[in-house]
Amino acid sequence: MELLKKLSLFYAPSGREKKLSEFIKKEISGFADEVYTDSLGNLIARKKGTGKRIMLSAHMDEIGVVVTYIDDNGFLRFADVGGLYTKYLAGRRVIFENGTEGVVFTEPKNDKNALLNMYIDIGAKNKEEAEKIVTVGDMAVFCGDYTEQNGTIIGKALDDRAGCFALIEALKQIKSENDLYFVFTVQEEVGLRGARTAAFGIEPEFALAVDVTDSGDTPKNDKISVKLGKGAAIKVMDYSVICDRAVREALVSLAEKNAIKYQLEVMTEGGTDAGVIHFSRGGVKTGGISIPTRYIHSPSEMISKDDLEAVIRLITAFCEQ
Repeated sequence: MELLKKLSLFYAPSGREKKLSEFIKKEISGFADEVYTDSLGNLIARKKGTGKRIMLSAHMDEIGVVVTYIDDNGFLRFADVGGLYTKYLAGRRVIFENGTEGVVFTEPKNDKNALLNMYIDIGAKNKEEAEKIVTVGDMAVFCGDYTEQNGTIIGKALDDRAGCFALIEALKQIKSENDLYFVFTVQEEVGLRGARTAAFGIEPEFALAVDVTDSGDTPKNDKISVKLGKGAAIKVMDYSVICDRAVREALVSLAEKNAIKYQLEVMTEGGTDAGVIHFSRGGVKTGGISIPTRYIHSPSEMISKDDLEAVIRLITAFCEQ
């Protein structure tokens, strides 16, 4: 899956998605009737039809950090951009847009879980040297590799580059009379911002948010029914949305009819683009299809190839019905 590898390794924290958007635009060129970018930065590809107006979304942005202060010794203090787990940070490398890498660490005598006690070391001798390389407001993301083994994929930013990959592949395959809008959204990790404006502009009748979801199949994990390798996760609800019953039942019916492995998903924390799409304008019948994922918001997120393929097939079946 060379395309997914390329998507995963892109630098694209929230609000800095432009280069990834340009890459996706080239990738889908020729498969849509219209491709455009709205004022917030969402990339929208439309396959025109006379049937139902359907919006499908997957977000391009990833979590990251932003420099807030540079001390006299050249160490960078930072804040989070999106839902950052401090337990994943100490000893990790991050990379800035200009290619500068740094090591995140914590002051040894302080609370290792406190973000305020952490810093980024870019090897600068002092503040002046550091300021020649980075400045306050610069963002960095996790450094990460991409690996395929034992039927799984391990990489950074699979939340939600795996969803973007699923939309791209579905867009290339779908033959439908419906009016389809494939939306690659921005700033999901900081408040579902891109999906809000995109849904308002498109005014869809139906919508599907394609994102990742937690799995419950690792040692001593929370009791979650979703597991890797058990198929596409059809969302029932999460913290931001209770999915439209008719959409959910249609997805289940399509999965069974087309022999697509599926499981039902209830998230007790977090949300997806569905959370703002469903109450846009007069309301949108909204559902969600999720990719089961281990170690979300870490540099080493893990998904199943089979689950990803099931998600692509289910998106395609929904749009073609």
